[in-house]
Amino acid sequence: MRTFDPVQLGSIELFCKAAELGSFTAAAEVLGLTPASVSRSISRLESRLGVRLFARTTRHIRLTSEGELYQQQCQQALEQIAEAERMITGTQKVPSGVLRLSVGTPYAHYRLLPLLPQFQATYPQVEVELSISNRVVDFVDEGFDLAIRLGIPQDSRLIAHTLEDASLGVFAAPSYLAARGTPKTLADLDGHDCIQFVLPSTGRAMPWIFRDAAGKDIDFNFRSHKRVHDDVLGCVNWSIAGGGLFQIYHFIAQAAVKRGELVEVLQGAGGRTRRFSILYPQNRHLSARVRAFVDFMVRAVRR
Repeated sequence: MRTFDPVQLGSIELFCKAAELGSFTAAAEVLGLTPASVSRSISRLESRLGVRLFARTTRHIRLTSEGELYQQQCQQALEQIAEAERMITGTQKVPSGVLRLSVGTPYAHYRLLPLLPQFQATYPQVEVELSISNRVVDFVDEGFDLAIRLGIPQDSRLIAHTLEDASLGVFAAPSYLAARGTPKTLADLDGHDCIQFVLPSTGRAMPWIFRDAAGKDIDFNFRSHKRVHDDVLGCVNWSIAGGGLFQIYHFIAQAAVKRGELVEVLQGAGGRTRRFSILYPQNRHLSARVRAFVDFMVRAVRR
């Protein structure tokens, strides 16, 4: 018996839209994707089924006889799914049920967890299950409702809703600055211990980003003998312990600054940000609990 891969549902939706419009390009424009991603998705679907769904030329596509039969059956199935979701989301006036969320360590500890008590007080019938990890996960395949990620995803199955553009600063412990001096310019960094964070997704050190007096963006790439893999909070704590300079988000450093554990330097070269987004699968009717959480987070982070 052939098992159904839930990920195939997205490919089936792309196939039906391309069949309806008679064009990969037109389907891509409607769905906010690239024609190449639509073509690849349908090719994977054809490979899985072992049949050609479209006959292709350089300018046109048309359904094969197998494609016509598959399109009829799939369209009916998609309409039934959409109706079921409308019934569920329409009748569920009070958000409830289990909300499964994937989030990286820094954002979880310094943004999300402090806000969760307020969310659960507002929506007591929602059960929150968190996966706090910096590992690379396919949260759709692993059954999460939402994820919070740094940057804009390349995955065409996802919709990204901006939470915030988080500002960055360079920080060091007072003890380090007393011993090594305070850098005044970016050129001064060559004489300092700079702690690097290595991204688990690429295995490369994340560059430090600055903006000069003329407003020009600068990506500062360097090689350091102090590097941390997987957990950026290790860089923060190493810096607090006097290990060196580190660039991190203001929302993470602010508590340590207030306690006198960190001091910000090179503020004249600041101004750059990195974006955090809340992600969810495209082409789905969002449940009441998912909609409630997205709306809550956007309000809470931006106020």
